Amino acid sequence: MIPDIDLGECVECDCCIEVCPEVFRRNESMGYIEVIDCEKYPELEVQDAINFCPTGCICWVEE
Repeated sequence: MIPDIDLGECVECDCCIEVCPEVFRRNESMGYIEVIDCEKYPELEVQDAINFCPTGCICWVEE
């Protein structure tokens, strides 16, 4: 499972970056939040980012 962001719903509040900076970052050149490629995603931290997201735009998807 990998985290995914629905960019159409994302309001770029940076909450996910604050909660889980090892997985989420702002792509400054493109102007949106993105998921960093990781060999293994920290499940609890990603789930916290999902839970704290005000628009619910982050979810788990199958690889």
